[in-house]
Amino acid sequence: MVWKVGEGDGYALLAALLAAHVGESLPAMERKEGGKPWFPSRPDLHFSVSHSGALALCALSDREVGADVELIRPRRERLPAYALNGEELDWYRARGGGWEWFYTLWTLKEARVKCTGQCLRRPPREISVPLLEPGETGDWDGFRFTALAGEVWRGALCEKLT
Repeated sequence: MVWKVGEGDGYALLAALLAAHVGESLPAMERKEGGKPWFPSRPDLHFSVSHSGALALCALSDREVGADVELIRPRRERLPAYALNGEELDWYRARGGGWEWFYTLWTLKEARVKCTGQCLRRPPREISVPLLEPGETGDWDGFRFTALAGEVWRGALCEKLT
């Protein structure tokens, strides 16, 4: 899997990844049932693109992949208790309960559902993810997760292992 985060259009990042790692230009895209984009002419290539404000994150792989990026910003006070299961909520609170820790977990959840193509069809607290610090990678439930971070953002990647 290769990935890139930066300012601008995520599909421009995807085109750059394709050119650099596959030597091809951006092929035509379609959407699968559920909305996940794919390349009909290159079903062996999987990708995910995420945007938040001016930031974009893109991942390209030979396996199903999901990517999510979020700018850190305050939200409703009760959101962590709604979105996180008990173990995740304890982990979040043990780190001081700051929004950067919420977004670390939230982006892992979003990356997982983007990888599977299921979107958020069930309550977020039912979507379990590993408890990773930014910069860590871990395998969980048949997926490989990576937590990413910048000064004002959090991101995550999820790749199906088989």
